[in-house]
Amino acid sequence: MPDAAQMALRYDVNLSILFTELPLLQRPAAAAAAGFDAVELWWPFPEPVPSDRDLDQLRDAILDSGTRLVSLNFDAGNMAAGERGLLSRPTDSERFRANIDVTVGFAASLGCTVLNALYGNWDPESSVPEQREIATENLVIAARSAERAGATIVIEALNNIESPGYPITSSHEALDLIEYLRVIHDVPNIAFLADLYHLARMGEPVEQLIERRADRFGHVQIADPPGRGQPGTGNLDWPTVLDRLAESEYRGYVGLEYKPVGPSADSFDWLPRHLRSAAAVEESV
Repeated sequence: MPDAAQMALRYDVNLSILFTELPLLQRPAAAAAAGFDAVELWWPFPEPVPSDRDLDQLRDAILDSGTRLVSLNFDAGNMAAGERGLLSRPTDSERFRANIDVTVGFAASLGCTVLNALYGNWDPESSVPEQREIATENLVIAARSAERAGATIVIEALNNIESPGYPITSSHEALDLIEYLRVIHDVPNIAFLADLYHLARMGEPVEQLIERRADRFGHVQIADPPGRGQPGTGNLDWPTVLDRLAESEYRGYVGLEYKPVGPSADSFDWLPRHLRSAAAVEESV
């Protein structure tokens, strides 16, 4: 599927949704065996502050595989149960703050500079302004911690079909929050996580978004709507989308965050093996 222009793109595998047939500590090696040298993760532990042993084991698994961690989520609560972040919710704020330095420290130890802070679902016990205020406080704290490690916080919009309680469902809403934090609170290290799957499910013209706002992208993730499978299983025109992305100002990684149709290792046929690593990008320039 990708053509010569798309050799400028670098891809990583999200190990929280791909290779889940395997235990977590085996997934980095599986990604490497599939030809990738970069991975990303949702927060991989059930608690905000895991043991040093758990952190060390995961770090060693990534390092031993020869892959690089390029994006990591802060603790977002129980994602399987429908939670979508903690930072805007008064009852979850303490948990989010406890996780900040752990996440930043773990990411920094692996050279990871992109940290995803999911906003959190609406809280029926709080008003919208109250949630916005606590979200702002927590994002500023997280950004200051991340800045010391040379990392950027990214804000993601989700689709309201699968996440009906999540308030940020468009690029416009996410970019407005980012601009507010940049201008009003002097937070320079914050950017947009352009998850093209979620945006497409909300009806956004992703090709136009790339052309207009790629300069604000801090990370990109892809899956094919409506089923969230690998490119080629849904309705997006991936050759055109990837061409636009390759021609844009964005120079970060493209995270494969899809539910594989079939075994994970068999879901990469759309991406030739020689394009799966950063080395391919370096050789093409």
